Amino acid sequence: MADLAGVNGQRENFRVVGKPNLPGKLSYALATGIAKFGIDYVVPGMLEAKFLRSPYANAKVLSVDTSKAWKIPGVVDILTWEDEDIKKLNSFGESFGPQRAWLDDLADQEGAEVAVIVVAENEDICEEALRALDVEWEILPHITDALDGAREDAPVIRPQVREAPTFGAPSPDGPKNPPKRGNVAYANMVSGDIEAGFAEADHIAEYDMYMPAFASHMPNPSGSVAWWFDDPYTSGDGQSLRIEGAVREKRAIANMYGLPVEKTVQEGLFMGGKYCDWGLRKSQEITPLLAKRTGRPVRCVNTREETFDQIMCQRYMHLRVGFKNDGMITAIDDVSIADGGSWGSSSFGNVGDLTQGPFNSVKCPNISQRMQIVDTNRGLMYVSGQHCPFNWDSATMAIYLIAEELGLDPLDVAKYNLHGPDSKEDPRPVRSFDECLEEGRRLMNWDHHKAGTKTLPDGRKHGASFRYQMCPRHSFSSYNSRLELREGRVHLPTQGPLFGVYAVECNAMVVAEELGLEYDDVSIDFDHREEFTPVGGGSDGTTASAWVTKECANILKKQILEAAADEAENPPPPNMHGPMGGPPGPNPLKGYKPEELDMEGGRIIVKADPSKGLKLGDAVHRSVVATYAGKPPMALWTFGMGLRLDTMNTAFCEVAVDEETGEVEILEFGVVADPGKIMRLTSLESQIDQVMYFSQGCQLLEDFVYDKKTGVRLNSNMIDYKKPTILDVPPVHREFLETRSGNAAYGANGISHSLANTHLVIIAIHNAIGVWVDPPATPDAVLRALGKA
Repeated sequence: MADLAGVNGQRENFRVVGKPNLPGKLSYALATGIAKFGIDYVVPGMLEAKFLRSPYANAKVLSVDTSKAWKIPGVVDILTWEDEDIKKLNSFGESFGPQRAWLDDLADQEGAEVAVIVVAENEDICEEALRALDVEWEILPHITDALDGAREDAPVIRPQVREAPTFGAPSPDGPKNPPKRGNVAYANMVSGDIEAGFAEADHIAEYDMYMPAFASHMPNPSGSVAWWFDDPYTSGDGQSLRIEGAVREKRAIANMYGLPVEKTVQEGLFMGGKYCDWGLRKSQEITPLLAKRTGRPVRCVNTREETFDQIMCQRYMHLRVGFKNDGMITAIDDVSIADGGSWGSSSFGNVGDLTQGPFNSVKCPNISQRMQIVDTNRGLMYVSGQHCPFNWDSATMAIYLIAEELGLDPLDVAKYNLHGPDSKEDPRPVRSFDECLEEGRRLMNWDHHKAGTKTLPDGRKHGASFRYQMCPRHSFSSYNSRLELREGRVHLPTQGPLFGVYAVECNAMVVAEELGLEYDDVSIDFDHREEFTPVGGGSDGTTASAWVTKECANILKKQILEAAADEAENPPPPNMHGPMGGPPGPNPLKGYKPEELDMEGGRIIVKADPSKGLKLGDAVHRSVVATYAGKPPMALWTFGMGLRLDTMNTAFCEVAVDEETGEVEILEFGVVADPGKIMRLTSLESQIDQVMYFSQGCQLLEDFVYDKKTGVRLNSNMIDYKKPTILDVPPVHREFLETRSGNAAYGANGISHSLANTHLVIIAIHNAIGVWVDPPATPDAVLRALGKA
């Protein structure tokens, strides 16, 4: 596919788009610390609010006596789950699955908000009031491991939830999803003939994979401050809400409180970068209610410890793969037990794997996927599973094991098994994949060896690994773009917010490209009243919004050229020429039709003679506004989610393992990616670096540790929870291709989360020492695997 539906989608020459080191509009604010996040807002007369949080992994509040708390000076309000105002709240959160009351008497993870909210003059008084509550708890059985929760004799921790997740329906000819049993919901998908596939195989490999959960680590803890005010521009319609610190678009908060969007004001642009985290926390949702009740601004913010939500869930997998002597896969049987998390967690990262996983990309038609999604008290996940997109490394592991068994190169095994661009039956090569593969060989000086056979000069064992993935665009989002020429300058208005990507800048680059301007010539105007917000899943926020803006820019260009031709024939009155007056001498555009004009270098020029022209502000004095609403055609990824292929990527890892100490050093990462078309090179490079940093952390260091007896998490802080530091990050070598195979702006698809992984490093360790180490591969885990500890 390509950008065939859009204007100039096949543009060959780029002056601005793809250019490196173009500064972010708000980079200065971030770098200097003047950017304000929800936790940073302090307003006159502001109150503070805090939730009662459960000290238990699973418990019910039987009663709360608030009388002592009310007597503490400075306490302004106390709400319980039984208050009518709380009962009326309906969270329009982004989670999937069965809904529950916004706040109730149940807490199914340690630290969960439960039963009571205290509002006071400051945080210290809030804490004192919470300590003064007389809470009667019923401590309930808990589960902190998905395997334990899947046992038939396990205590049922969520008996009130009976329905199973619905995302990822079973295949029509496969086993149906049975009803939920105990803590377990089921999702099954089968295609082809599994038994025949295994009967055809010359070899069958069986292996177990473990993926630990790890934290999302939001850089700025969630929180908000809200107050109500009389808006003179919308008076007579009730008060308007001002809220700072909510996420992405203000629409969710407006819906929650039954407000028109125009009466919900969120001027702050900074929400903190989160890795595919779409959820509003209670601290971001509750403040409008508290401000309404107290008549004063109220702030509620989480602590760092309260911000250790999971970005990926714990998962156990047993895979059986049949393959021929030439490496061709004939059957895949995937049996998984996955943590469904605390109530309110997304099932997207679990059940979605069945429809969007790696098995869609291989020629093998015989695939069985059976998953148990288990209720636990481990913690909350906000649209999780995204760090290891759709369980991709199960296929990475299969390819490596086939190569080891047959003495082949895993790159060759992957290429042999990948189906063609249009279907599993398509024998043609996928151009993007082949180019990424060959460039990766060159980049890494790839020379595959059998496990345990290469020793480095310093005595450590050398290992290397490889994986591939699609570069998808999710095609979820539509956009409403508006551009304006005003006083000789082009303006791109947007409501923001800034959530860790630079999509607005990409849109400005597209505008500059289409209008013959420089990047700095386009004014990005942040205004909470504007509708345009370049936010979307799976790279849509950048590439699809930029496609819409490209269309809008060409509408604006047509209108500008029409205005320039008209003003050349009908000069505006002198007072419209501005303080510098009109253009000196006769207008060189006089006598030319709009189609005979063009825009280049910030000027309106005559196509046939570019020496004739005027600066944009001298050629057009009126304001010109263009709008465009829509989205590009659906991305190829949406047609089968891997059953058709366009843009791809490859990733490589080299490690050195000390068999005496168990220390693993990542020598280098290598990435060759084809996003279709690079929009903002600095953003793309940074995303690759970020995802490799995530991959290093989750495979070498990160894991949640629980006290099995109490269910309490023991390492929800930045001291005990280990992450790589800047001194630990290995070199990341990057090469980018531009096949223009996507169908968003200029053939872009994007990168999405596709390079994130859970086993690239783990496989390299096996290639070094010949034994498997489950992540995180800490030195003691490596020594245990080697039989030395």
